[in-house]
Amino acid sequence: MFEKHAALFLYAVSPVHMGAGQAVGVIDNPIQRERHTGHPCFAGSGIKGAVRHGFTAIGGNKEFIDRLFGPDAGDKDLYAGAVSFGDAQLVSLPIRSLKGGYIYATCPQALSRAQRLMGLIGIATNWPTLDVAEGHCLLINEKLLSRGNVLHLEAFEYTAKVSQELQMISSDLATRTMPDNEAYAFFHDKLKKDLVVLSDTDFAYFAQNAMLVEPHVRIDPETGTAKDGGLFYTENLPPESVLIAPILASQTRTGKKDDQLPAEAVMSQIRTVLDGKLLQIGGNATTGRGLVMAKVMED
Repeated sequence: MFEKHAALFLYAVSPVHMGAGQAVGVIDNPIQRERHTGHPCFAGSGIKGAVRHGFTAIGGNKEFIDRLFGPDAGDKDLYAGAVSFGDAQLVSLPIRSLKGGYIYATCPQALSRAQRLMGLIGIATNWPTLDVAEGHCLLINEKLLSRGNVLHLEAFEYTAKVSQELQMISSDLATRTMPDNEAYAFFHDKLKKDLVVLSDTDFAYFAQNAMLVEPHVRIDPETGTAKDGGLFYTENLPPESVLIAPILASQTRTGKKDDQLPAEAVMSQIRTVLDGKLLQIGGNATTGRGLVMAKVMED
């Protein structure tokens, strides 16, 4: 039984490749996606593995690894870990804009799911319910507009409406997502003023088609040239994306009475190690992929 709960916000600093492990379309190495929404996601098992792998590198005590995450497979003394990570779901996505460089796009569905997750954990949000029609959008910053009330994202035009209610959401989201330091001040302010709400349908299009796709070539070690058929494409979640995942903690389950930690201490360990730290998650670490900033929020 998990006794303590928290929300983990993940802000992508670099492109992130959480591989799906199988390809159906033209992209050889696609990222993980939710089946019902098509939104990019991070599997909870992948988040947990990344945290365990980098636990000591980001400041954790090596002695706590087995107690928090469980022993390695094949260990003679097996028991369950005391911390669990749920799947990370998409909150906002950077979309290229005619003005302002890019905006943080989201939709009522993504906001409602994030609000529901925080509500289940016990974090009060009081975000207003928003309704957006296809081809329209809600925004805060009028400087993003051109030709009156038109917002240009990629090759598309959206009829925009300034929303004062959105200001409450963007301010709260920026505070929960960004670390409180000078390095993230620009992004905190940009998320606060440049959050744009699209319809669920319009946002789903960008979530499916606005990813970073990189071509790669396999080199023949003998000739030093490209192998025949060696061209392949890898999909990445773009930097500046925001996701949210639940963290659940129980008391340690080692079976040893003198080696137990209560759920509060387990969550404290995870929060201390993760909060405000840079975490490497997913594949292609040697090419700088998978860098995300973690922010832990409790009730």
